[in-house]
Amino acid sequence: MSRSPDDPPVLPKERPRAGAVRSRLMLEVASELVSRPDQAARQARVSLRTQGGEGWELTLFGSDSVLGAPAVASGEVTFAIVNPATAIGPAVRGLPPFEHPLDLAAIATIPSHDQLGFAIAARHGITSLDELRVRRPALRLSLRAQPDHSVHTVVDHVLGAVGVSLAEIRAWGGTIRYDDDIPDRGARAAAIRAGEIDAVFDEGTYNWIDLGLLAGLTFAALPESSLARLAAMGYRRSALSARRHPALGADVPTIDFSGFLVYTRSATADGVVTAFCESLVARADRIPWQGGPSLPLDRIASDRIDAPIPIPFHPAAARFWAAKELLG
Repeated sequence: MSRSPDDPPVLPKERPRAGAVRSRLMLEVASELVSRPDQAARQARVSLRTQGGEGWELTLFGSDSVLGAPAVASGEVTFAIVNPATAIGPAVRGLPPFEHPLDLAAIATIPSHDQLGFAIAARHGITSLDELRVRRPALRLSLRAQPDHSVHTVVDHVLGAVGVSLAEIRAWGGTIRYDDDIPDRGARAAAIRAGEIDAVFDEGTYNWIDLGLLAGLTFAALPESSLARLAAMGYRRSALSARRHPALGADVPTIDFSGFLVYTRSATADGVVTAFCESLVARADRIPWQGGPSLPLDRIASDRIDAPIPIPFHPAAARFWAAKELLG
């Protein structure tokens, strides 16, 4: 017997529950929305609960700022992300801006190779960042506009390690402006080219080193004593590469800004962590990273140069990756 278009569809015996249908619709639409070039709102925070439950039991936050770490430590957020991975170091040590150590554990790190850059106009004659204390230049400094970006916390720590602060830069007659996006884009790039900015402290350096050099900026090195202080806080030393950017002339010592660390609190139940890891592996081919269209599972748990694991794994995550022979 032929079917009419108006007949109800024949349903399979095994089919998703109604609650899963509704939630997956929203999750898949959200996934598509954050991929659209015309969509400005792209940071996701997803909360899950037993249908009709009073509280939200599981929250996944596509964050970037280390300032979200207290929410993870308190259990308000179950899983979050921070870039750079090593910015979690001060949080687990209870260093400012954190009032006490936070009990956090690693899940994995999405690779992203990057360094922090301190670019200052060549006319100021500063080749090492600790020379700021002596020369006290009246900088016209550009920082990232996003107020909770981890770069602000990291820059504060680096300046502290060389014995200066943003407040002192202002006191010397300097001005600080907060500009949207990374330095090679839009009005910020135009201001650098026009000489309206004579200092930039920011990450994503591979995007803007050459722009800065062409605009007459030089990249100040971090002295060994400061790198040692920062290492004690949990950061890792690195260098801007003259091989990648020949106009630098020589490698410039700085600190690493690599990796998107996925983390949770140490008290998160093993079953919750295992389910998260299983889901991550199951959907890896749908999760892009900066090196391709799907996550490189062989790199995310092995403490690589572009994917640091700066704090211990959650025990359930360690067991999961070890069983997959992916643990570094």
